[in-house]
Amino acid sequence: GLQMAFLDGNQPDRLCKPMADHVEKAGGKIVMSSPLKEIVTADDGSINHLLLRSGEKIVADEYVSAMPVDIVKRMTPKAWQNMPFFRQLDELEGIPVINLHMWFDRKLKNVDHLCFSRSPLLSVYADMSTTCKEYLDPDKSMLELVFAPCSPLAGAKINWIGKSDEEIIDATMGDLARLFPTEIANDEKWPSTSEQGPNGKAKLVKYSVVKVPRSVYAAIPGRNKYRPSQTTPIPQFTMCGCFTSQKFLGSMEGATLAGKLAAEVIANRAIGNADKPIKEIQQHIIDAAANHVAKEPVGVKGDGAIAFGAGYTMGKSEEALLKESDPAQYEKTESEVAMA
Repeated sequence: GLQMAFLDGNQPDRLCKPMADHVEKAGGKIVMSSPLKEIVTADDGSINHLLLRSGEKIVADEYVSAMPVDIVKRMTPKAWQNMPFFRQLDELEGIPVINLHMWFDRKLKNVDHLCFSRSPLLSVYADMSTTCKEYLDPDKSMLELVFAPCSPLAGAKINWIGKSDEEIIDATMGDLARLFPTEIANDEKWPSTSEQGPNGKAKLVKYSVVKVPRSVYAAIPGRNKYRPSQTTPIPQFTMCGCFTSQKFLGSMEGATLAGKLAAEVIANRAIGNADKPIKEIQQHIIDAAANHVAKEPVGVKGDGAIAFGAGYTMGKSEEALLKESDPAQYEKTESEVAMA
């Protein structure tokens, strides 16, 4: 049967902190706000050290990359770029996802579960005022929703990452009006609710829009064969992340399993066993890799979550950085051009 559960509070406190405490109790150290500048290689292609933006050099017995695939491609050292293992990553591309947090002035009808939506914009949602202890409220709803697909690569007709928060929330309110036809109010602040009848009373009090411009890899047909193994051709360098090869698609579950598999690679090496095998690489990737023109890695521009592939509530500075580093996020679709 189905097994599903929510954390009873926010992830930093209820998930990340217990893991951090466990690492530190075992003698480990967690270093924050120390962005990576470069993976510096030795003459034989192995890792010499990690160079941080601060100038500090990190030398370790084992190196693990948990970076999203698009960031890995930006950071891949020149010495590795002709290796078929890394060239197959060109076939994987992160897609945008938008997460919405919406507070209402009253309680909506709900179930204590994650809901899959019939809306073309809202893939899944949950009423956190019911499903999560920290947000428990018997009188008012707090919805968390995944606004996807939101890019042409994932099948959307509109490039929503380039839209304003207000445009995204208005579109969401229109779809919520269809999902809750007798509950969402006709609110002049949100034109998409204009056809709501007099029975709807629930109004939006506040909201937060979290954009992830390069989230999970696009699970379009034929991608699975390009997902790399956790074992890499680089000594003492292991990869994880939900894009690596494991049974789940790009997801939190996939990221967790990939991390477990990466830990198994390292543990296996630590007891003196031979490395687990590298996943088979497609022949056309092998053939093309030799002709690839290696260049100095692009690296990552800017600071903060958006720069390194995570999500953030975007202000003008984050938007300017994204336009510079990933201009494709602001390209209009054919449908938008036709409507203009």
